[in-house]
Amino acid sequence: MAEVEKVREREVEKEVERKEIEREEDIEVCPECGSPRLIRDYRRGEFICQDCGLVIEDTYIDAGPEWRAFDSEQRDKRSRVGAPVTYTIHDKGLSTIIDWSNKDYYGKAISVRNRAQLFRLRKWQRRIRISNATERNLAFALSELDRMASALGLPKSVRETAAVIYRKAVEKNLIRGRSIEGVVAAALYAACRQAGVPRTLDEIATYSRVDRKEIGRTYRFITRELGLKLMPTSPADYVPRFCAALGLSGEVQKKAIEIIKKAEERELTSGRGPTGVAAAAIYVASILLGERRTQREVAEVAGVTEVTIRNRYKELAEKLGIEIIL
Repeated sequence: MAEVEKVREREVEKEVERKEIEREEDIEVCPECGSPRLIRDYRRGEFICQDCGLVIEDTYIDAGPEWRAFDSEQRDKRSRVGAPVTYTIHDKGLSTIIDWSNKDYYGKAISVRNRAQLFRLRKWQRRIRISNATERNLAFALSELDRMASALGLPKSVRETAAVIYRKAVEKNLIRGRSIEGVVAAALYAACRQAGVPRTLDEIATYSRVDRKEIGRTYRFITRELGLKLMPTSPADYVPRFCAALGLSGEVQKKAIEIIKKAEERELTSGRGPTGVAAAAIYVASILLGERRTQREVAEVAGVTEVTIRNRYKELAEKLGIEIIL
C-alpha cells in the first residue's frame, strides 16, 4: 500500500508541474506593467519582467539537461538523443549505420571469428537503406550535392535548402529527361540565391560535371515549375567574398558597398552583370583608400575580364562624380 501511495504522490507532483509549466507558457505580458519583455532566470528558478523587475514565478522548472558540458565533444558524448533530421541524406538521417571500427560498445576489439559476420551485416544494412529507384536517385544526387557544396565552401543552411529544392523536383517528376548532375547544380545555384550567398553559374559549372549552359537551362525550368520567387542578385552580395580573397580591409569593403548603393539608387546597375559591378566598385574603393589592387588581380578573383572592370569603373566614376588618381 505504501508503494501505491508513493506512486500516486509522484503522479500528482508531475501533474502539478505540468500545469505550472502550461500556466507560465500562457503568460505573454507582465501582469504589473504589461511589458512583453519577460525572461527566465534558470539559475535562480525565477520568471521575471525585464522592465519593472516583477518576479512572476519564483519556482520555475528548468527543462534542460541535468548534466553540464564544457566543449562540443563532451556535449556529443553526454547527449541522449541522435542527430537532427537532415534533408541532405536520402533517408533524412533517421536510419542507423554499423561502424567500420570493428570495436564493441566498450571499445574492445571484436574477435576475428565475428568479423566476417559483422562484414555481412554491414553489407546487407547498406542494401536495406536503399530499397527503391527513388531512394537510389536521392542517394546519388545528395552525395553529388554535398561534394559540390564542400568544394564551393557553402554553409549547411544552403545545402539543406538545395536538398529541399531537389526533393521537390523529384516529387513533381522534373528529373525525367534531364541529368541528375544538371538538376543538382541548378538546385544548388537556386539555393545560393535564395539564401543570399550567391555563386555565379561559372563557379557552379567549375565543380559540376555539366556545362554552364545546361545548368542555366535547368535552373530556369526548375524555378518556373516549382514557382520559386528569386530576386535578382545584388552586386553588394559579392563584395565580402571578393574583398576577403584580395586581402582588403573592412574599410574598403564598406566603401565598395556604399558605391554600389549609390549606383543602384541612380539605376546604374540595371542591365549590368553583378560580378562586374562589384569588381569595379572594389577596384575604385581600393584606390580611394590607398589599398590599390590591379585590374588583373580583381578580375581573376571576380571571374570577369579586365575590359569589363575598366568599362564599369569609368561609368561609376563619371556618373557618381568620383575622382580617381591612377
